[in-house]
Amino acid sequence: MIDMFLWMLIGHAVADYPLQGDWLSKAKNPTFALVPGEVIWPMALLSHAAIHAGAVKLATGSWIAAAFEFVAHTAIDYAKCRGVIGYNQDQVAHVACKLAWASLFGAGVL
Repeated sequence: MIDMFLWMLIGHAVADYPLQGDWLSKAKNPTFALVPGEVIWPMALLSHAAIHAGAVKLATGSWIAAAFEFVAHTAIDYAKCRGVIGYNQDQVAHVACKLAWASLFGAGVL
């Protein structure tokens, strides 16, 4: 369980920093009009969440855990982009999700 949790944290770090980049960070935000005349944030946000879900799948081998991550990451980042939570709360929530997924594996639920 600890090993899985640590691999998910590494995957999170890779997916949230080098694999996100400045463009995706802005494109996923519904408060920015990055491409004038087009609404691009939904696909950008879902693509970012899919990258995170892929990292969870690689760390856990579970499509169910990846689906949980996809939904949770989308909701957390949407809340951050809308100003409901800040950067630190966003990161704590993401780490808490990884801990939850690892705990579900440890309990034999996943």
